[in-house]
Amino acid sequence: MRDGSLSGNLSGQVVAAGERPQWRDGKRYLWILGTVVPLFLFLGWGLVNLTGLGVFWFIGPIVLYVMIPLLDIAIGDDPSNAPEDVVAWLEQDRYYRWVTYLFLPCQFVAFFTGFWLMTRHGGPPVVDKIGITTTLGMLNGIAINTAHELGHKKEHLERWFARIALAPCGYGHFFIEHNRGHHVRVATADDPASSRLGETFWGFWPRTVVGSVRNGWRLERTRLRRMDKRVISLRNDVLNAWAMTVVVWAAALLLFGIGILPYLIVQAVIAFSLLEAVNYLEHYGLLRQTLPSGRFERVTPRHSWNNNHLTTNLFLYHLQRHSDHHANPTRRYQSLRHFEESPQLPAGYAAMILLAYVPPLWRLVMDKRVLAHYGGDVTLANIDPRKSAKVLAKYGSAAGADPAQASAA
Repeated sequence: MRDGSLSGNLSGQVVAAGERPQWRDGKRYLWILGTVVPLFLFLGWGLVNLTGLGVFWFIGPIVLYVMIPLLDIAIGDDPSNAPEDVVAWLEQDRYYRWVTYLFLPCQFVAFFTGFWLMTRHGGPPVVDKIGITTTLGMLNGIAINTAHELGHKKEHLERWFARIALAPCGYGHFFIEHNRGHHVRVATADDPASSRLGETFWGFWPRTVVGSVRNGWRLERTRLRRMDKRVISLRNDVLNAWAMTVVVWAAALLLFGIGILPYLIVQAVIAFSLLEAVNYLEHYGLLRQTLPSGRFERVTPRHSWNNNHLTTNLFLYHLQRHSDHHANPTRRYQSLRHFEESPQLPAGYAAMILLAYVPPLWRLVMDKRVLAHYGGDVTLANIDPRKSAKVLAKYGSAAGADPAQASAA
């Protein structure tokens, strides 16, 4: 699929937003795969009834960590971009918006069905409840990606939909910190969501979880004080996002009893941990350099790790084309572009998350790629200050880099 055949060709002039082009998006109806992710719970339920095997309650990790990486390998890459002269039309085609909107009812049907399955007829064995909880956590973790897509848009409705998608996992502050924090500080030492060379995922996790809450609250407090408004009020977008979680969780507890509370908490932790695993691999070791003025250089395609495996991109609304997203945050998923100059991950996000869980394997695969990206000059990377001496001792400094390579970086 490296010939870009999925996207077809266009001949002619720039197409206006309301004018249908000759070009056709070969992935148009495949984007539905992202919408139906929450319904995998029902696939697991059906397989349990069909086979009698409770292992299928773990359908979430089975799909994410087994099926999607295998499909990535089997189907391969799709580096094709939509022609620039149809982007205006593509961005205005409301079909693509409905694909993301429909995720929400599927998400909430799965959420409440999962807890109903845990409590009906006295409930299944604890191991089955753990399987359902894990699956719900993964589905709500992927829902954070849908919230990410919606939350960057200018339309008020879409931004509210983003908060609704975040409610089951209690991570509503992400909507604030990501848009107004991460996108400003990405690939700098100041960003809690940008992982550093030498930093393990397990070291990154508490730093980014705590930093996300702290920065989201600080940003919203600053905004409200600038408007001369009270911080503790429903005008506070962090508080009103968390209030949605209180409502959703209260409804679940009223319907299914206090006994589901531990499972509610665990699925939320699984969900936002999945998000933070993605954050970990998106900018690992990449650093925007400081200009003579003291400001950071602008964000370029070289500051995000990308991947073009088709299957993962379909399930995650082109999230792996992360460089274009940072350059154009409001650009819709269907028109995000591949850039040749972006550093490329060796596998799709699903497989890379598994690597991130095992630090020695992650370092073996990724540290040399960070070093190569900077032409051998490790001092250009975003290094974990706690591991700085060890990293510099292992990989050398600018003095040991090839000047030609370092210049090219």
